[in-house]
Amino acid sequence: MKNVNVRLEKLNSENWYECCHLEVSKEQEKYMEPNAISIAQSKFEATLKPYAIYFEDKLVGFLMYNSVKEELDGYWIYRIMIDKNFQGKGIGKEATKLMILEMIKLLDAKRIIVGYSPENSGAHHLYASLGFVDNGDRFGKEMAVIKNITD
Repeated sequence: MKNVNVRLEKLNSENWYECCHLEVSKEQEKYMEPNAISIAQSKFEATLKPYAIYFEDKLVGFLMYNSVKEELDGYWIYRIMIDKNFQGKGIGKEATKLMILEMIKLLDAKRIIVGYSPENSGAHHLYASLGFVDNGDRFGKEMAVIKNITD
């Protein structure tokens, strides 16, 4: 297991602009909205919680989740992305683990859900490795996978 120095920081006036300039790989662009759109969405939907992802004190990613329950009686992860120059280092997995712990602590989340395109093999591998299960739920073109939190 790689020792990954990852931390999350709430999006703020110092880091939001840099988050807007992070990029996924060309192959991933079709699966994800630009971070600027997610950041704007969070300003109009107050329940969305955006965070910057840092690796060894460098901003390398962005994530966002909803702090209220939605479909499938769970809390949804809206975005998670790692800049194309920092992918493949385990940062996304560690950031997702930290986000899940945060959601459990702050929201007492018992069920966490994420939707993604069935063709997005990177997302599928990440979420499956963290215990998310596909029960066949679909929303438009996206599949929804669920992680049930047990005490």
